[in-house]
Amino acid sequence: MSGANAVPTLARTFEIRRLRLLLLRHAKSDWSGKSQDHERPLAARGKKAAPQIGAYMRANGYQPALVLCSTAVRAKQTLELIVLKLEDDPETRFDRALYLAEWPRLMTEIQDAPASATPLMLVGHNPGLEQLANALALQSQSGSERERAQKMAHKFPTAALAVLDFDIADWSEVRPGTGRLSDFVRPRDLRSGAAE
Repeated sequence: MSGANAVPTLARTFEIRRLRLLLLRHAKSDWSGKSQDHERPLAARGKKAAPQIGAYMRANGYQPALVLCSTAVRAKQTLELIVLKLEDDPETRFDRALYLAEWPRLMTEIQDAPASATPLMLVGHNPGLEQLANALALQSQSGSERERAQKMAHKFPTAALAVLDFDIADWSEVRPGTGRLSDFVRPRDLRSGAAE
């Protein structure tokens, strides 16, 4: 069409951003005392593993912009030891609702995070954290992704870290099956050198 009857066309461009989610299970806790579950501190093994994961995060550029952390002592201690190895202290929000939360609740917390918070890190507990990671990871596209997904589905041990990338503009768009499992590392992978 041309002239007076021409209808202007508006080209819309939608910016797709990549948002990164870091899911971290607290490090190994101490069962020897008589503390209530929420108050259990880290065991010696956990105190050793958390800084190793923190160093791995720094080496791979996994610097969180915002951390959502359970109020359990073991989760808070894990985060403290990890932050010591990072470049900067991230903004951190402690939330009792994350303590032993089921995966749909964890996903809601992620969906409520500001879009500017990327990477977003969640420090929590199994089984909810493991279930969330497996729910969010989409069908693996490559052999290495499949290997990571199988390793994660087999077991999400203490101090393990899953890194998921999402091609979305806002955390409110997170849905099951929309994340790409870019990395999954366990403390034992670092001891054996398998994750390097």
